[in-house]
Amino acid sequence: MHADLERLMALQKLDTAIHADERKLAEEPARLKGIEARIEHARQAVAKAKDATAQNQAARRDIEKELAVHQGRLSKYKDQSAAVKTNQEFHAIQHEMSFAQNEIRAHEDRMLERMMEADDLARATKAADTELAGVLKAADDEKKVIAQEHAAAQSALAKLRADRAALVATLTPSVLATFELVSKRRNGIGIAEAKDGICTICHVRMRPQVFLIVRRNEEVVQCDSCQRILYFVPPVAAASTESPS
Repeated sequence: MHADLERLMALQKLDTAIHADERKLAEEPARLKGIEARIEHARQAVAKAKDATAQNQAARRDIEKELAVHQGRLSKYKDQSAAVKTNQEFHAIQHEMSFAQNEIRAHEDRMLERMMEADDLARATKAADTELAGVLKAADDEKKVIAQEHAAAQSALAKLRADRAALVATLTPSVLATFELVSKRRNGIGIAEAKDGICTICHVRMRPQVFLIVRRNEEVVQCDSCQRILYFVPPVAAASTESPS
């Protein structure tokens, strides 16, 4: 096989590995942003639950104040009822007492509803706090994994780039220039296997005479369609299954 073809095949593997590590590093900000979004969502759920609890407590205080007012009125009317002298005054006080008692019952019912709501809110707040704690723990673990992956990718990239530089130095400059130009235009893939007369990446059939040249692996030949440099992998002869005579 042509020496440059062997080196280009090795170079393509290095470039593919480099691109994979670079892509992984480039994805880190989005991954970290996603983690922070999950944390913020969980924190908002806790804040919402606590805000609802605060509103419930404020409503109960208002009910307690209003209840105290009606209880005070009822007590006053009870004291006044002992001093009435006419039926008209008696009926008037009885009407006021009845109104106060109805208001007290209504406010006690409202208070009971708010207390039941408070129990539900307490459970919701506890669940939100538990969820936030779980999200924070998972986020911390994921950030540690990302940091480890970052360090590994940086280390791998340093070695891959060093290996690439050493390999590039051995290539014929014109062949390297062709490879890098095609690679830049073709999503990082500058070389392709030719198989059964077809470029295995762009899937375009090549002319028979071109495929014959490619099969020899003695020249640098480009695909007429995608311009990638072509190479041929000879089929491995099947081992004989017959037992020796």
